[in-house]
Amino acid sequence: MLLWGSGVLGLVAAGSGAAEARPVVASAHAKAVVVKRLSFIKTGDLDFGRILPGTSAGTVTIKPDGSRAVTGGARFSGGDSHPATFAGYGSPNQIVMIELSRNTVQLRRAGGTETMRLETFVIGSTPQAQLTTSPLAFRIATSTGMFAFPVGATLRVGARQVPGIYSGTFSLILEYQ
Repeated sequence: MLLWGSGVLGLVAAGSGAAEARPVVASAHAKAVVVKRLSFIKTGDLDFGRILPGTSAGTVTIKPDGSRAVTGGARFSGGDSHPATFAGYGSPNQIVMIELSRNTVQLRRAGGTETMRLETFVIGSTPQAQLTTSPLAFRIATSTGMFAFPVGATLRVGARQVPGIYSGTFSLILEYQ
C-alpha cells in the first residue's frame, strides 16, 4: 500500500512538471478519556438510522444487541443504527444501582416543533432488563471493576411524520453501593 501511494505521488509530481518534491500533510484527531474509580460515561449515542414514515403510525425499536424491528407504518431506509453504550469503573463485586431519569423522552425536529416519543428503554444484560424510574441493581463482575452495557429503546413514529433530524436527551443515573 505504501508503494502504491508513493507511485501515485510520483506520477502527480511528474505530471505537474514540478522540479522539486514537496511534502504532503494530512491531519487526524486523537481522543482519549481518562476515568477515575466510581465514574460513568457515555461511549456511544442511541441512533435509529434513517426511517420512512407511513400513512399509519408505527414504532422503531433498537435492541441492546443491535438488532432492530419496526411495526405499523414505519420502515427502515438505511443508515447506521445502534444502541447507546455506557461504561463505568467501580470495584470488583460492587453493587451498582441504575435508573432512568424519565421513562419517556421527546425527540424534537431540528428547525421545527414536531416531536416523536422515545420510550421502553432496555438495558443490555443477561437476561435483558427494561429500565424504569425504579432502580435496577447489578454486580460488577470483572476483576478490574470496569463494566460496559448497551441501552436500546423504542421510538414512536407518527403517521406521515414530518421529515427531518430529530434529537433529544435521556439520562441514566448510577449509584455505586
